Order: sequence, then structure tokens, then C-alpha cells
Amino acid sequence: MTLAPCTAQLMSDEEFLLFRDSIYKHCGIYFDEDSKYLLEKRLSRRLTALNIATYREYYQFLKYNRRKDQEMMDIMDILTTNETYFFRESYQLKAFTDEIIPELIKTKSAKGDHTLRIWSAGCSTGEEPYTIAMLIRDISALHGWNIEIIGTDISQRVLQHARRGVYGKTSFRATDDWYLKRFFQQQDDGQRVTDEIRELVTISHLNLFDTHRMMMLGKMDLIFCRNVIIYFDLAAKKKVVESFHKTLFDGGFLLLGHSESLMNISTQFTLRHFKNDMIYQKPERSAPGGLS
Repeated sequence: MTLAPCTAQLMSDEEFLLFRDSIYKHCGIYFDEDSKYLLEKRLSRRLTALNIATYREYYQFLKYNRRKDQEMMDIMDILTTNETYFFRESYQLKAFTDEIIPELIKTKSAKGDHTLRIWSAGCSTGEEPYTIAMLIRDISALHGWNIEIIGTDISQRVLQHARRGVYGKTSFRATDDWYLKRFFQQQDDGQRVTDEIRELVTISHLNLFDTHRMMMLGKMDLIFCRNVIIYFDLAAKKKVVESFHKTLFDGGFLLLGHSESLMNISTQFTLRHFKNDMIYQKPERSAPGGLS
């Protein structure tokens, strides 16, 4: 997830603080004082769309109008753009297929458990959960397992794209032709993910600050949350990572982006040094209610 540019009217310092605090309270995205101009430009699109003359009037709309919840979702769509592509960060995906999955197969099989639940948090336009599904499909040891891959994002706009599952050239910058031939169908407007892969993936709207809804997802064996928490301040990062910890089964894995770490955020995870990458793991028996 990355932040997007736009144009706008003048916003007072007081109005900036009102909008900044409302957005932060809603989703954890934080704009510092240096970002006032950026926020002002982006929100100007909503003033234009709603035919509202001033930021003060727009704030009142956002606060008290009966459509305020939908308006906040519309704001999420314009505050974020979503730079992603299939098979992003290949070394981490190699650790996933060659090291983490075999370990999970071994430990879960020993318990007679043949289910696997994977969450792509902040999945954007869907390339990540569909990549996971393609990789999973090629692991013969998982044939016959009950597998769920859930992709979530706060932006309804990108989720519509993910559900449609049709992609252009920029999504395939790291995709081998073999995967293109096997798991995509050419359409007039791009390459469509095959039903075989789409059936493995559920796409849902979710705000990572909504801890109640996060818990409703149920326990996970593995969470991908790459290049998302970098847009949060420290307090918001701690809140979201704590929710990830509660959501994972004991022994479950948390995969962050290559520029992200849990330093100063959480000590509840162990950093595992695999051959292909370093991955965070929730220790076994670290909390009641896990698999152990």
C-alpha cells in the first residue's frame, strides 16, 4: 500500500488536525505536520465529488452525516494506491514453499490436522493471495488438505479489482511464463486468473484497526502483511501486530515486507533464520487457545 497524489483547496492547521486525527482513529494511517499539503490535496477530491465548499463543512459531513461510514470508506480509496504484482519478493516466497509449508505439513500432520489457513492482510488488488494459491496448488503434499486463503484490504476500490481477477502487464513483471500459461486466461482487457485458483481465495473488506472483525476471521497458520504497517505510527503498529499475534495459531508465521521489522514493536515473536529468508514465528504454547 502506498499513498497517492492529487490537488486541493486551502485547509487550515486546525482542520488538518481534525482530519488527521479522524483518519488515524479509523485506520491507523498517520499524517505528520509535513504531510498537511498531501492530505489537503487528496481530500479535495471528495469536496469536489460532494459539491462541498470548505474543509470545515466537509468535516461536519464526515462527522455527522448519515452517510459518514461510507464516506470514510471513500476516503480510504483516495488515501491509498496499491503498488503490487504477482510473485513479489521471490526469496520470501521460496522460504514459504520450500521451508515453512513443509514444516507446517509435518507438525500439523502429526496432530492429524489437515487444514491450512493463510491470511493476506492488506492484499490490495489481489496479486498476493492469488500468488499464494498458485504456489499452494503446486505442492503435492497438500493435496487433499482443506485450504483457505483469505485476502483483505481496507479499500473497497482495490477489492473490486481483486474479486474480478483481471490484470494488466505491470502485474506480471516477476511472473514466469509457465504460471501465465497455466493459471491465467487471456481476455480483451487483460489476463484473468483461472477459476481453479480463484476458488481457493476469499476476498473480504477489513480494517486492521477493527480488532473485533479481525478475531472473527478465526485462527490462522500464516499471515502475509507486507508493506502495510510502514504507514502506521508506532502505537498503531503495536496494536495491529498484537492482533496478528492473537490471530495466529501457536507456531504460526508472520511474513512482513523486506523493509519491515518488529524491532521496538513486539517481543512476542521469534525471528526464525531460514535458508531463504528470516521470518517471524509465534512461539508454541505462548498463548492459551492455540493448536498445541
